[in-house]
Amino acid sequence: MERSKKLAEEGVGKLLFEFSIPAIVGMLVNSLYIIIDRIFIGRVVGAMAISGVSLTFPIGILIMGFGMLVGIGGAARISIKLGQHKKEDAEKILGNAFTLLIIVSLIVTFLGIMFMEPMLRSFGASNNTIGYAKEFITIILAGAVLQNLGFGLNNIIRAEGNPKKAMTTMLIGCILNIILDYIFIYVFNFGIKGAATATVISQGFNTIWVLSYFSGKSSLLKLRRRNFKLEKDVVLSIFAIGMSPFAMQIAASAVNVILNKSLGVYGGDLAIGAFGIINSIATMILMPIFGINQGSQPIIGFNYGAKKYERVKRALKLAVVAATVIATVGTLIVFVFPVVLVKMFNKSDVSLTQITTHGIKIFMLMFPLVGFQIVSSNFFQAIGKAKISMFLALLRQVIILIPMLLILPSIFKLNGVWAAAPISDFIASILTAVFLSLEVKKLKEEKESLQSEDKQSKECLE
Repeated sequence: MERSKKLAEEGVGKLLFEFSIPAIVGMLVNSLYIIIDRIFIGRVVGAMAISGVSLTFPIGILIMGFGMLVGIGGAARISIKLGQHKKEDAEKILGNAFTLLIIVSLIVTFLGIMFMEPMLRSFGASNNTIGYAKEFITIILAGAVLQNLGFGLNNIIRAEGNPKKAMTTMLIGCILNIILDYIFIYVFNFGIKGAATATVISQGFNTIWVLSYFSGKSSLLKLRRRNFKLEKDVVLSIFAIGMSPFAMQIAASAVNVILNKSLGVYGGDLAIGAFGIINSIATMILMPIFGINQGSQPIIGFNYGAKKYERVKRALKLAVVAATVIATVGTLIVFVFPVVLVKMFNKSDVSLTQITTHGIKIFMLMFPLVGFQIVSSNFFQAIGKAKISMFLALLRQVIILIPMLLILPSIFKLNGVWAAAPISDFIASILTAVFLSLEVKKLKEEKESLQSEDKQSKECLE
């Protein structure tokens, strides 16, 4: 198989570049669904509208989390199976992933609509923002199955060795979303409903594109009806790997809820809107790092399955360096041009601009370390060590961050809310470095063991 040979033999640096660039573009494009909506809403509808949309972010994270649970979990398993030259097993995983994505998405839609208002109220929605939040998230929830099918299966396109096709999928949806945002919000004056509708329609086109790929001639793996029936072992194997990014999303959702509650108490509705803007800017920096994760995952997973440990370490090193450079450059841009970035989302409310520019400088203080922490956590996922990956992912999102969010605001008020993130980033990065150094040492020992066995085999033959 040509793609498998490429993963096993081509230069790791070239492979990482080839796989990561389309993934980076794809992730940036994926984030633009949310960011473009916020830009249009903030500039056209107003500050309270962007605060309302920000309150729905925990639900949006949950929707994507279920897509990651199945999509990333399935993609990681497929990479390993392809590395072991087990194509039929890989196709069975693909078929089960397709069925799972539909089932979990429909469950999320049902529960989300049923408990929408109490959830939004518990997230910190006020009478000023609840209407905007409900308008937006109702439509997004209705289209959850389209979002997760497109996003989830797109990870598998990348895993089978076709990153350019995965990038094209995301580009089509994003471009359509921008066009429809303009038409629905500026031309038809649909407001928040227009932004949400544009997003769902765009995700629908993504899904059609992805399904046509796996049903056509250009894909290595095919969607076959016989593989749609769920098998317990396959489902559990997908969940075992996908649980780490899923847990990270759940944690991120919980953090958003706690953040919004604290922001509402110490800064009011405008502070919630400010975080929505800060989170959008931070997301633009994080998405290329997630793209590097996605680009490195099939390289690391395939070569780990093929026991080519030197290539595994090389891919990890390059991914960490690239992610750190992106995080550092992004942080510098934020510190040099904060007002310019904030005014992309808010052109008239001076108070909102002041709160946001002050908060973002504290919130992103340790962001240069985040690239290393995220890539290292993903490394354990790619080699099938889901429990360690989950623990490292949760370090930033739950184990350290949530206690900081509960303690610091009571002492430092609004500044304490902003400061919780950099403290968590710093501590989590140190602990991640310890785990990673131990795992790299194990890879070295396994490599030496294999070399010793090869040497003994040769001696026996002689």
